[in-house]
Amino acid sequence: MSKYLTTGAIAPIILTAMLTACGGGSDAVAPKNVVFFLGDGMGMNTMTAARIYKAGEDGELTMDTLPETGFVKTFSNNAQVTDSAPSMAAYMTGIKMNNEVISMTPDTEAFNSVTGASYISGANSTCLSTNGKPVVTLLELAKAAGKTTGVVTTTRITHATPATTYSHICHRDGENNIAAQAIPGGLGFNAALGDGVDVMLGGGLRHFVPSTTSGSKRTDARDLTNEMKLNGYTYVSNKAELDLVDTTKTKKVLGLFTMDHMAYDLDRIPANEPSLAEMTSKAIDIVKNGKKGFFLMVEGGRIDHALHSTNASRALQDTVAFDDAIKAAIDKLQVIDPGLKNTLIVVTADHDHTLVLNGYAKRTGATTPSNPGVLGLVKNVITGAFNLDTGSNPFTIIGFGNGENRPLTRTALTEVQVSNKDYHQEAVIPVAVGSETHGGTDVFIGAIGSGAETFTGIIENIQVFNLVKTAVGL
Repeated sequence: MSKYLTTGAIAPIILTAMLTACGGGSDAVAPKNVVFFLGDGMGMNTMTAARIYKAGEDGELTMDTLPETGFVKTFSNNAQVTDSAPSMAAYMTGIKMNNEVISMTPDTEAFNSVTGASYISGANSTCLSTNGKPVVTLLELAKAAGKTTGVVTTTRITHATPATTYSHICHRDGENNIAAQAIPGGLGFNAALGDGVDVMLGGGLRHFVPSTTSGSKRTDARDLTNEMKLNGYTYVSNKAELDLVDTTKTKKVLGLFTMDHMAYDLDRIPANEPSLAEMTSKAIDIVKNGKKGFFLMVEGGRIDHALHSTNASRALQDTVAFDDAIKAAIDKLQVIDPGLKNTLIVVTADHDHTLVLNGYAKRTGATTPSNPGVLGLVKNVITGAFNLDTGSNPFTIIGFGNGENRPLTRTALTEVQVSNKDYHQEAVIPVAVGSETHGGTDVFIGAIGSGAETFTGIIENIQVFNLVKTAVGL
């Protein structure tokens, strides 16, 4: 029996073993695959703005073409507005947990309920052993079923969203501990991962290198990249090295391309950092070689970061890059598994933000070097002139409910100014730099492939776990 708590996860594994013993095992059924796409912070308003940004009002993203769609409620165990840790963990475990908590039981506290102090005092800290228990994740179930597994992200690989797939801790900030949980056989290893996550691609080298390394956040002398190499992983640190990976022979890959998060897509140097689509494609080429199917999680993580800074241009471009990764995966998997008869692709977000589309703006069309599009100022739908506020100043199509740019007195803005990639849209409520908050409204979910027909209606985020588990046969 697993040491982890689960919502009905053990019975299917036992049943599979019984069927195999009776001659009715997996030889009669093609292995099932799942790719779970998570746009961090990608609320409906952000999706809409990204669609207009890329293709105009009457255009479409790949996400828009998914045959099955619905909406997901995002509240956590203790909060109306969730953070990424419990919201992604709800998808991965089927259990509601408190804000900041990574794949643990609902009673797990990230903060002392009496003093309010965090149970994490630094990135290398662990949680109190009496504070909650781990709960099984979809990736762990996939490993137990003999599937190959992968985690791809544009954030640090130890950041909240990817961490929920392979680690367990009471506070998301314990990233050194999270990194250690991924190292097969090492101190702090999560034994439920078996021989480890097969493919891990993203940023966050600072949590894998010794404390003596410039930029490291570790407080010890461990070199986790070397430990991974000793466990049979091919380690890559830039796009060229990733491109050289022979996917017909290589079974395990760790790619850490930056010390911190990877660059926003608008700022990415293609020769140095692979795109999310390129990482996704490479990961699929590796995990598809498993004989029992695969589980792959792909996160467009920096959508969220740009939104926290009320920087719409970077948020929308990262959403488009996320959508490009979805298209790349569908195209590749349609070749590997025609008709996606044995593959489920799910696309969703963990929460939204406070981004809004202002005014009765005239249609703008797609954003181009000569047209600011949705990044521009509101123009009157009849006259085409700028709409004005009560102080006779124009205002942007995109705004935020709260954020860092809250001028005491509004002044005239130009489209050149507001469409610059470094412009931070105005907000109603002033908050600290980079501290725009998440929103609490429902988010989009879409699916294509085997079992996709169950992803409809308005559902709880914890229901997604069971829908995926059932579709893949875990």
